[in-house]
Amino acid sequence: MVAPTVLNTPRVRASTGLPLLHVEDLDIHFQTANGIARVVDGTNLKIHPQEIVGIAGESGSGKTTLVEAILQIIRFPNRITRGRVLFSPDGREQVDLMKLNARQMRRMRGEHIAYIPQGSQNSLNPVLRVGRQIVDAMVDHGVSDRQAKAKVPELLAKVGLESRVARLYPHELSGGMKQRVIIAIAISMEPELIVADEPTTALDVNVQRLILEALANLREEMKVAIMIVSHDLPVHAQLVDRIGIMYAGQIVEAGDIRSTVKESLHPYTQGLMQSIPSIGGTRERLEGIGGSAPSPSNWPSGCRFHTRSPKVMDICKSVQPILAEARPDRVVACHLYPTSTPEGEQA
Repeated sequence: MVAPTVLNTPRVRASTGLPLLHVEDLDIHFQTANGIARVVDGTNLKIHPQEIVGIAGESGSGKTTLVEAILQIIRFPNRITRGRVLFSPDGREQVDLMKLNARQMRRMRGEHIAYIPQGSQNSLNPVLRVGRQIVDAMVDHGVSDRQAKAKVPELLAKVGLESRVARLYPHELSGGMKQRVIIAIAISMEPELIVADEPTTALDVNVQRLILEALANLREEMKVAIMIVSHDLPVHAQLVDRIGIMYAGQIVEAGDIRSTVKESLHPYTQGLMQSIPSIGGTRERLEGIGGSAPSPSNWPSGCRFHTRSPKVMDICKSVQPILAEARPDRVVACHLYPTSTPEGEQA
């Protein structure tokens, strides 16, 4: 992994209209034998049309659970959910995904919101040819078998694969080719939003770049928005317009990718940046983040990062900061910035 370098790729400025996706005060809590695990706890997020937004953070920060909540694919039975997930494919009317029944949500997935799952290379059926699997995805959403078959070469071309790939079985493909087949399935119904959970995991750096280029091209060609979840900050730097940093079930910093990479504000974001090797070895020593991520069954009081923060203050131990605008291009939840301190408290 190398230091995050922001590539000179087209960026989309967030529109001032209705967001395509608005996650508002979302809680996903699980009842376990050890008590309630507050895996996602008061998370807020906006994605605008044709925008690429990244979610980054350590393992266990709640990133994948956030994705599963948006898509309503959480299988854990003893869950407690609060908040809203508002989706507006037409830019005029918002639909709360949390209130849809299973049938309605199944239609929403695929037709309007596509999913590239974590470990998606293992998501293909090993006994069916690639073309048949792409066709089945479209048929499941009402496209005729004939129309679906006719569209397969076009879909493969969009992700940089030859039409002959449709005749192959998954075991005949490389890891990067499998990933691009999954992307082809995801875009088959021309959705407004693609949600990609760790789409470059277990791929070498050359293949990673091909996948990222494919996603960037899809944004330009199909005018689709993308939410990409990855712990790999260089992946975000190469692709996204805005990034949200997630820690202990909450977004603690969010803003333009260029300014966030150049000058992080939250001590946790700063720690993530300092833990990445620099190109040419200009950084003499890597600075990791001390300690370990807390358990969702027992989040620390106050700021949840205070037990690991090198800039901890007394107020951090007892008062939870709020996510607020620290500068025009950035929101942050940290008492180092006065707007993040609840009214009446002194930082």
